[in-house]
Amino acid sequence: MTPKKIVTTSKRRRARAFEGFSFTSDDIPSTSGILGSYRRKAWGTFEQLPYPTTKDEPWRRTDIRGLDGSLALPKDEAYLDLQPMPTRLLNPLVGKEHGGQIALLPGGIITEVSDEITQKGVIFSDLESAAQNYPDIVSEKLGKIVSADEGKFAALTAAIGQNGVFVYIPRGVHLEQPLHSVVWAPGVGLAHFSHLIIWVDDGASLTYVHEAASPDNEGQTFHGGIVEIHVGTGANLRFVELQSFGNNVWNFTHERARVERDGNLDWIFGAIGTRLTKNFSDLDLVGDGSTGRMSGFYFTDGDQHLDHDTQQNHLAPHTTSDLLFKGALKGNSRSVWQGMIYVAPGAQQTDGYQANRNLVLSKNARADSIPGLEILADDVRCTHGATVGKIDPELVFYLRSRGIPKDEAERLVVEGFFDPIMQRIPFEGVRTHFQQAIEAKMA
Repeated sequence: MTPKKIVTTSKRRRARAFEGFSFTSDDIPSTSGILGSYRRKAWGTFEQLPYPTTKDEPWRRTDIRGLDGSLALPKDEAYLDLQPMPTRLLNPLVGKEHGGQIALLPGGIITEVSDEITQKGVIFSDLESAAQNYPDIVSEKLGKIVSADEGKFAALTAAIGQNGVFVYIPRGVHLEQPLHSVVWAPGVGLAHFSHLIIWVDDGASLTYVHEAASPDNEGQTFHGGIVEIHVGTGANLRFVELQSFGNNVWNFTHERARVERDGNLDWIFGAIGTRLTKNFSDLDLVGDGSTGRMSGFYFTDGDQHLDHDTQQNHLAPHTTSDLLFKGALKGNSRSVWQGMIYVAPGAQQTDGYQANRNLVLSKNARADSIPGLEILADDVRCTHGATVGKIDPELVFYLRSRGIPKDEAERLVVEGFFDPIMQRIPFEGVRTHFQQAIEAKMA
């Protein structure tokens, strides 16, 4: 008797692949001159590059198949009734007042620049105006640090990005008052883009604060960003970057800082928002004696997924890098940190350090921490470390034995966990912002 053939079927449905964006070349902003040629070239790159998948090593832990690519650009009058930007986003986080401020909004840009800044030869403008008024300066710097061919999302942002900020600090100019920019990305089913260029020339100094935010919405919103930073010979830049997008924003950014001889960069980064983030942050130490410090803070809850990919590239001798990222996780959220210290051949007597510490506050949260070293010189000092752990119950027990309620005790432990990051931030307003985020997440 011939045995009966049994056919089994799986009830699990295969997840659909990301089908791509609905954008066409008609969505490229109608701009001539420098920006026009830059955007058209970037669109050609976008069409050639493939979409990333989990088969690609940088994307192995971040899946974009849930992204809805049928997006619209906020450029029509129909989008003018979007939720307005809260005035609190315009308040100074560093110092008592800004030297200049730019707000990038759907359908418009708000710019305020003090006369003192302008008299010093500083250019602080939206990217469109800078390209029209200072074409030679912009052409020398646009796309020189972050190239459109670095990835599908970088190319899309370069091609379609309608909003941007251009900052140029002339040689030897020291700005005491900070500059500030804000990206406000409201709406559902919309695509927002931002392109930030900060160029600090030789011997100059600047403190810059950049914020990206949006309201919580029921549907998806998209943001693509590029950040290009140049720190010249003997120059100094303190760059504070805060991301508090709403809970349904999908955020993809490519950021790189290049530091020349004896230059110094203090890069402070905080992330508390988005449904999904994939961020590439590169520090290129290209000049002898250049230094860079990267301090990262993140706190996730719900179904958030934050993936930060950092590179510390020592490309010259006597360079120093110092990276510390700390994060806490609640709910079903997940964080990914992938870090690499690269020391080029001949980059002797360099010092590189990286550490990632994670505090998991619920049983379903997950943190992946992947440090790495690639050293091609023999006279260096490079160290790295990564930890993932839970709240120490003895600490909570100690605080509760002093009459402190459990929730308050856990909040104090979390604040203590983040204290090393707070100590690296010299700005009280930024520390207060992070502390308020901790309280909100713990609540």
